[in-house]
Amino acid sequence: MNAPNTASAAATSDPLGDLAPALFRPMGVDGVYARSALYVNVTERLESYVTRLREPEAEVMRFPPVMSRKQLEKSGYLKSFPNLLGCVCALHGSEPSIRAAADRHEAGGDWTESLSASDLVLSPAACYPVYPIAAARGPLPAGGLQFDIEADVFRHEPSKSLDRLQSFRMREFVRIGSPQEIVEYRERWLARAPAIAADLSLPHAIDVASDPFFGRVGQMMAVSQRQQALKFEMLIPYHAGATPTACMSFNYHRDHFGQVWSMHDQHGEPAHTSCVAFGIDRLVVAMFANLGLDLDRWPAVTRRALAL
Repeated sequence: MNAPNTASAAATSDPLGDLAPALFRPMGVDGVYARSALYVNVTERLESYVTRLREPEAEVMRFPPVMSRKQLEKSGYLKSFPNLLGCVCALHGSEPSIRAAADRHEAGGDWTESLSASDLVLSPAACYPVYPIAAARGPLPAGGLQFDIEADVFRHEPSKSLDRLQSFRMREFVRIGSPQEIVEYRERWLARAPAIAADLSLPHAIDVASDPFFGRVGQMMAVSQRQQALKFEMLIPYHAGATPTACMSFNYHRDHFGQVWSMHDQHGEPAHTSCVAFGIDRLVVAMFANLGLDLDRWPAVTRRALAL
């Protein structure tokens, strides 16, 4: 009956390691875990809480963990974050060539030498598939569009820390419209953020941020992003003395996706976009780290918010 301790080895270097046996089961790769019943219970209740925050105009979509490789390439992700991207590869070719690859493994060889890229990548963020879908509808309607979207996403950054998983769930509220509509939308959500943290009984700070752009050119892009205040994050410390973890983000893309996907408003101007992203797994781990494993002892405000 030692199963509850099976995750401890995967988190020995993590200050949150004491949480791991109750929340996760290792799957042989850093940052990729099975979730326990306790973890799933809180996750589902957090999802319901986020759903209640959704604005009534939002259209609901749920995406698979993979998306079109060509669409992601067109979006510019490969240029900005090539180190984080995962491509779906497969054995292609004739039956004999595929069988030869499988037999090579049986003989102690490396079957992956025969892999080649498919037309899919692992989704690195939930929002990327929604923009070509919206663009295919033609000019934006009056008032623009809103979406409530979600996907299990992947970023190739192996870590033993429980606040930085490789495979994790991302929920996003996406707004597409005019610059004024987008700015108002993001400001509205930034104003709501402290109340969300209070409901979840989480210490927090909100600060301007930048994405982890790749390379020297990426460093310049990050500086520009900060200077223009295009990205804010809700930062939550997981334990005393911890560097706070970004658990929510509030992003203004300007007209980037409007230009990429030829999305225009009724006047023919390129659409602007914004997304409010909830790191569902990071928020769940943050609650367990700050509030403990005994849900009955969580603050009343959080128990009400999560209907515990």
